Amino acid sequence: MINEDRVDALVSPKGALEMLSQEEIARMSEDSGDLHELFRRCALAILNCGSDSDDPAEVMSVFKDFEIRIIQQERGVKLELTNAPGSAFVDGKMISSVREMLFSVLRDIIFTYHEYNVARGLNDASSDKITNVVFELLRNANVFRRIQDPDMVVCWGGHSIARHEYDYTKYVGHELGLRELNICTGCGPGAMKGPMKGAAIAHAKQRIQNGVYLGLTEPGIIAAESPNPIVNQLVIMPDIEKRLEAFVRTGHGIVVFPGGAGTAEEILYILGILLHPKNEGIPFPLVLTGPKESAAYFEQINEFIGAVLGEKAQSLYQIVIDDGVKVARIMKAGMEEVRLYRKAHQDAFYYNWKLHIPDEFQRTFEPDHENVASLNLFFGQETHLLAADLRRAFSAIVAGNVKPQGVASIKEHGPFEIHGDKSLMKKLDALLEAFVKQQRMKLPGTAYVPCYKVITD
Repeated sequence: MINEDRVDALVSPKGALEMLSQEEIARMSEDSGDLHELFRRCALAILNCGSDSDDPAEVMSVFKDFEIRIIQQERGVKLELTNAPGSAFVDGKMISSVREMLFSVLRDIIFTYHEYNVARGLNDASSDKITNVVFELLRNANVFRRIQDPDMVVCWGGHSIARHEYDYTKYVGHELGLRELNICTGCGPGAMKGPMKGAAIAHAKQRIQNGVYLGLTEPGIIAAESPNPIVNQLVIMPDIEKRLEAFVRTGHGIVVFPGGAGTAEEILYILGILLHPKNEGIPFPLVLTGPKESAAYFEQINEFIGAVLGEKAQSLYQIVIDDGVKVARIMKAGMEEVRLYRKAHQDAFYYNWKLHIPDEFQRTFEPDHENVASLNLFFGQETHLLAADLRRAFSAIVAGNVKPQGVASIKEHGPFEIHGDKSLMKKLDALLEAFVKQQRMKLPGTAYVPCYKVITD
């Protein structure tokens, strides 16, 4: 039944979904508190795809009367939706991609909660254990494929980018797709949608019918970056650290487009890992790219990395301006290097087991005021450790900008205070100020109030 822009519906899974136990259904019921609310919030983000808002509180407020309930039947489960966003339906019928992703939410939240948060827990898990958990979550989502050659390009970049930057991400995605490469992104809008859209067109030209458009997200960010409809494989990881590990374990190379704090976090994550001595010599093609109008942005990023992490960090990536063909050729050549290396070292093509991810990059970082203030942002330590804490600083800013818990914490206690070496703090403050001026912190036209204060004196 359609009521203006609200729809009530009973939805069956599309494709296979494991049967749920009575205990699992009980945990997802309205009386189960936090787990049900998490499921409701993530489901609403899926149903609200195409929204032009990156404010989770606004979305929840507009659809405060939305509810979702699991119904157990002999042949499986159905979802009963009340007051769901009408944009998820066409003539009263749910759009297929939305339907698939809705049951991906059900799958991932129940599996993650049952297998890890309750049964085993991860707070005291070893590094190897965390890597295996990431593997199991991806395997449970049927992400892994038997492939003859590495072909997965991870594309990072902001959800708040200018139109010419978005068009460029489509152009690069198109060139990647023409070379029969698949795309993995954070699954949201902007630089996460453009490469998939371009690749989808290129795959159609190449008559590729099984193109992969993998979207990796996590509960804290999904409402601000609702999955775009091109995603045909969606996985909701438990937190940002597991999400980032999933990117670098499943991807064979990374292309970084313009973005804000979240993109800086991703850059620092991969650089910190590649800077670790145990990863010396492991091929991992990494390209930073954008249209000619974005050249200054990458100059700022490159200058910051050089000043803070050094020339070795700068040597780990290439910057390509306004040349999507060159980017795609670098990635295609990089795939061959990855193939030869993994074959020689008997490492899987579908999951990068050999890459060493230090404990500092795996542990869940809770971005509260105390933890942010105690970050070790000083020179004189190993470079990858400095990168790890810089990554956490940017992660906190992302949380304060768009994640419900972070936004609530800032509202109650004021902005995060970031302390550290004075010269480093000045460089960090200048970079963040540039992001603000370029409207990379929130969607264009949205007034931005900083959720942080960099202590420079």
